[in-house]
Amino acid sequence: MSDPAYKRVRLARDKDRPTGLDYIRHIFDGFMELHGDRRYGDDPAIVGGIARLGELPVTVIAIEKGHTAKERTFRNFGAPNPEGYRKALRLMKQAEKFGRPVICFIDTSGAYCGIGAEERGQGQAIAENLMEMSALRVPVISVLIGEGGSGGALALAVADRVWMLQNAVYSVISPEGCASILWKDAAKAEKAAESLRLTAEDAQRFGIIERILPEKDLGRPEFYAAIRTLLSEEINELNHDPERTEHRYERFRRIGVSAVTKESL
Repeated sequence: MSDPAYKRVRLARDKDRPTGLDYIRHIFDGFMELHGDRRYGDDPAIVGGIARLGELPVTVIAIEKGHTAKERTFRNFGAPNPEGYRKALRLMKQAEKFGRPVICFIDTSGAYCGIGAEERGQGQAIAENLMEMSALRVPVISVLIGEGGSGGALALAVADRVWMLQNAVYSVISPEGCASILWKDAAKAEKAAESLRLTAEDAQRFGIIERILPEKDLGRPEFYAAIRTLLSEEINELNHDPERTEHRYERFRRIGVSAVTKESL
């Protein structure tokens, strides 16, 4: 029997869980961070740059929460502003220009909902990412490593392959937010978590993700080595698909579609 959904939420939020930068440091070589969206500023909640996956140049983008209180404050607790999403898109378009695959690591409760973020076009930044990622001409792989909250996560997850760690979660809203809306009581978050179907098993069953990554060796060298191998194999496979962009589009069009038969009418 699988763990209760809200237990998965707690595990996904664990402060000792590896963050985006941990994956970058242990999986890739020669990471060179790039900053700024060329429109407003730099957002430390999203880290991105160029690295090597073995001998293959790639663009890596990660939502970073940090571990300590100081780090988490600096990273805005992994809640990106619009300039973070615009930075990510700038790096993706750069990757497309030079033929580099894009790999994203996602861990956010959602995009930042402050007044300044809204004034600078938070919704538009997310929408532009969704549109542009759907048509990128290079392989794109996104991995949910912790929380995957709402459009803040989806803005980096329009990919050819979407994977989740075993105890990651992926949902349109947090359980607390859902409970506050439906029952006017955030204390009913546990009940909401079950209804949201936010676990990795749920996402795989609904066709939202392709692969669940086990957490048996989470944070150990063999854990990162296994992901490195899987990424290399997947990129090699995607590079041999001449209709990759069309297949990516079809992948997302299939989500949420149910067959209608004469018997069900």
